[in-house]
Amino acid sequence: MKNKIQVTDIILAWSIPLIGLVLWFVVTLHQNSASLFPPPTDVFTAVKRLIKDGTLAENIEISAARGAVGFIIGGVIGFLLGVINGQILIAEKILNTPIQMIRNVPHLALLPLILIWFGIGETAKVVLISLGTFFPIYLNTFHGIRYVDSSLIEMGKTYGLTRFELFKDIIFPGAMSSIMIGIRQSLGRMWLTLIVAETVAAKSGIGFMATNAREFMLMDVIVLSLIIYALLGSLSDFVAGLIEKRILRWHANYRKA
Repeated sequence: MKNKIQVTDIILAWSIPLIGLVLWFVVTLHQNSASLFPPPTDVFTAVKRLIKDGTLAENIEISAARGAVGFIIGGVIGFLLGVINGQILIAEKILNTPIQMIRNVPHLALLPLILIWFGIGETAKVVLISLGTFFPIYLNTFHGIRYVDSSLIEMGKTYGLTRFELFKDIIFPGAMSSIMIGIRQSLGRMWLTLIVAETVAAKSGIGFMATNAREFMLMDVIVLSLIIYALLGSLSDFVAGLIEKRILRWHANYRKA
């Protein structure tokens, strides 16, 4: 019964993409790769060509590594500041205002400044991705910790828990659902930022592959690049969702789901 439910869930999850694929095939039935919107067969041919020469695997690996490094740096800093500001009032008063001021500046608008400061190497891309992933994790960590049930905290104090034990056993688990929301939001921003960073200033990666294809009007490679970004984004969110369900399996709502 459980396997049947899982198969049904997979079918429902992929029903709209599959319908879109069929419509794409029908609409582009008599077109070729030189057209503004190539058919799926030409994109599949491009996949085989890029796999054969090693370009596809190399660019996916580079893009994934860039995204992961930026996500880890921005996520760790955002989490730590969220924990500190969520628990220490004086830290919130000092740090929260400048953080909110920076947050209101679109991080992609900082790209020209970042390129001037760090050049067009890997550092600039990692810094930009870190900025994009920092704020969702910070805000959700701060919010989650600040709004943990106060009665649970008081009960922990009554049982004589130390400050660390209180955080480990009550505050952190209570804030975890909010933190995971921040992580999933940051993953989306990570791929968005990576696309911009690689199409503006890169010599490798999926975005560079798309930009290079644009110069030669290789529409099949451009469409393929967009599909790869979409698939990688879906895959990362799917993995984050599995981790979320695993970590929060004690929570009644997640057990029910």
